[in-house]
Amino acid sequence: MSALATAKQASHLFATRRKALRLSQADVATRLGISQSRYSELEAAPERITLDRLITLTALLGLEIVVQDKQTTSRKSEW
Repeated sequence: MSALATAKQASHLFATRRKALRLSQADVATRLGISQSRYSELEAAPERITLDRLITLTALLGLEIVVQDKQTTSRKSEW
């Protein structure tokens, strides 16, 4: 499981996963109902993806979105 902190990480994750599944950008775009050039833009700048399209894309790539409480590390003060 990977926790994403930036859109750049999401961009890398989407491209890597798509390639691992041997899907072209055109394949994914067709399944999303958009053009290949539009998908290329979204993969490069995922901060522009609507929530609905993000959910569809992650499912298409065999991924899921999980929202949960952020894990905190317990640090004891030296004082």
